Amino acid sequence: MLAVKLESHPLAQIGVFETTFPQPLDAMTSPAWLAQMLAADAEAPLVRDESVRKQVRDLLRHGGYKPTGRGKPASEYLVRAAQENGLGAINAAVDAGNVVALHSGLPVSVVDVERLVPPLHVGLAEAGSSFVFNASGQSIDVSGLLSLHDAEGPCANAVKDAQRTKTHAGTTRTLTVIWATLELDARLQTALTWYRKLLADLGATTTPVPVRRD
Repeated sequence: MLAVKLESHPLAQIGVFETTFPQPLDAMTSPAWLAQMLAADAEAPLVRDESVRKQVRDLLRHGGYKPTGRGKPASEYLVRAAQENGLGAINAAVDAGNVVALHSGLPVSVVDVERLVPPLHVGLAEAGSSFVFNASGQSIDVSGLLSLHDAEGPCANAVKDAQRTKTHAGTTRTLTVIWATLELDARLQTALTWYRKLLADLGATTTPVPVRRD
């Protein structure tokens, strides 16, 4: 059974769950109703808020990381992309996460369970830490950034997910992390409930993953 240890942190609160899809992701096209929710102005249970944006940035800054430019939270990138060019569908797992991140303002990580090497913990990445985040080999320095780690190192955070643990055509099981703060716990719980309902509507089964605090 999966479990995640959350290292001591004065701000961090996370929501974690596992999803099992009825088919590999390459066989699951996102339905129209989900694709439509990738629009910036789509109706949703949560609405973006400037105070949420600031609190998420404060969360990322705590370890010395600078959440600006290309290193800004993924949720901010999604808003800009949705408003400027529109968000395209990727796969059912990623699309559901993007919908929730776009409208809640809380960054979301989605990784392939089979590509993780337990044990798992969430904590600040050590100085000099980096990982490749796309198929072309680009890397990001994650020093001081609150990140999900497996036995091989940091593999996901509120900015990017590592290429080595990303979903792919054959993915059937994913681990999702929603990144929030203690002050945003009520929003986090609403986002988790909504997110899991979206996945249930896609025919997937979700299971909460226990988070143990240091």
